[in-house]
Amino acid sequence: MSITAAMVKELRQRTGSGMMECKKALTKSNGDMEIAIENMRKSGLAKADKKSSRVAAEGILGVKVSADGKTAAMVDVNSETDFVAKGDAFINFVNDVTELVLTTDINDATELLATSFANGETVDATRRTLISKLGENITIRRAIKYSSTTGGNACYLHGSKIGVLVELANNDTELGKDIAMHIAAIRPECVSTDQVPSAMIEKEKEIFSAQALKSGKPAAIVEKMITGRIKKFLAEITLEGQGFVKDDKTTVGALLKAKNNAVVKFTRFEVGEGIEKKVEDFAAEVMAQVNA
Repeated sequence: MSITAAMVKELRQRTGSGMMECKKALTKSNGDMEIAIENMRKSGLAKADKKSSRVAAEGILGVKVSADGKTAAMVDVNSETDFVAKGDAFINFVNDVTELVLTTDINDATELLATSFANGETVDATRRTLISKLGENITIRRAIKYSSTTGGNACYLHGSKIGVLVELANNDTELGKDIAMHIAAIRPECVSTDQVPSAMIEKEKEIFSAQALKSGKPAAIVEKMITGRIKKFLAEITLEGQGFVKDDKTTVGALLKAKNNAVVKFTRFEVGEGIEKKVEDFAAEVMAQVNA
């Protein structure tokens, strides 16, 4: 059967693959469009499996909040390079996944892969097709959803690499966004001092004690020094104790109190955090090929 340009064009539109790959697939299937697509998908899955071991430490975050502020979702989708992460196909995939998390009860990345989009295709199948199309490993690293019945949720996305979800006791979109922005910039570890693990406090107290004792001052003074330093430490790592990013003369705790509100919880994601990136040595790679 003769393979026409119109057939190749249709297959390209349906699969997003290159012209020569589409022509080859149609030739192999003797012009049967559906068989060509099935074969290309099978080939794409094989390519995806080969790329699954590659480190994906770039990417973007997706964040969405429902119109009523009752639900919010955030996902962290990774690619191998920032170039791919900036492409429309990748961005659209992240948006679709974020919307899926927002509108379903799933907020676990592993469970999310088996969930289907409206077109019936699973997230994992769509991800694998995208890997084949873009030529890079793509992973959904994290996904989280907030749901509130009495309060409200807000989010903040700094560029596409740092995202924050915040749940407030009372719905306040403007305040929520300001608090989320503060968290993105200052990186508190928890909401309040009562959430700081006692082991962490004891460890810091031990360090401060060793430093204070070297001063040679009386025990009573040393104890006051330790108490002061612990108080400062707690203020630095807790959201309520930190100076508000827009007005450092006011703490976030004081701001919340003035607004008759409180932060229930928050989550901060940053693309690539905790992932060991592969360091490429181009010169060494070239020399290895020359000496081979």
